[in-house]
Amino acid sequence: MKNIFKLIVILFLCISAIKIQAQKPISVVVAANLKPAMDSISTIYKKQYPSEKVQITYGASGKFYEQIINSAPFDVFFSADMDLPTKLKNAKFGISPVKMYAVGKLALWSKKVDVTNLKMNALLNANKIAIANPATAPYGAKAIESMKYFKLYNKVKPNLVYGDNIAQAAQFVQFGAADVGIIALSEALSPAMKKEKGKYFVISENSYKPLEQGVVILKHAKGNASAINFYNFISSEKAVAILTYFGYAQKAKK
Repeated sequence: MKNIFKLIVILFLCISAIKIQAQKPISVVVAANLKPAMDSISTIYKKQYPSEKVQITYGASGKFYEQIINSAPFDVFFSADMDLPTKLKNAKFGISPVKMYAVGKLALWSKKVDVTNLKMNALLNANKIAIANPATAPYGAKAIESMKYFKLYNKVKPNLVYGDNIAQAAQFVQFGAADVGIIALSEALSPAMKKEKGKYFVISENSYKPLEQGVVILKHAKGNASAINFYNFISSEKAVAILTYFGYAQKAKK
């Protein structure tokens, strides 16, 4: 009788442990440009998989990369480029294929300067121009690449102000700390920016190399089915529809 009782207790503890593991949140770190789309994607994901818990943190891809190689306990990394997740994969920090989930675009946005008519020359009429930090944010590096293409970088360099990530750069111009922002098109299409009634201009994709964005499952998520599920969900029809709504493409423009 005692042995049966012990067996029941052991089975109960095992089942409890499995439930706890299943309910354990997965930690997903996401490039800041993706926030408008990912907020909607995660909402739909939670409705479709109510038993799964996802904790999402937004920030600069470069900073997440540094944290990951220093053993931060993240499970899935959505980068603003393909290079950083590929480096993690090559360094054995990534355990899945690096998958391109979207191609981003740059946009000029302003409430003070007529970017729709002046286009890139609007930068010459701005006292402060917000971009993401090019050292840690791929969108910031692409902004500089674009300005150099239009031969504007040296003229406007003294007027640049840097956000830690592309979302902060958008906030600078949204709240008046900058006159013009070179931001992600997804930010320009977000509800928060639409409320500000600013204007935006989509920068030619010929002026910078494609903003191909990649995702990888990290080694901390080894054996975690929820991490695999979320990684796969970004390629689902529902997720792609949301990404498209926020200006992302699935293939780079040729």
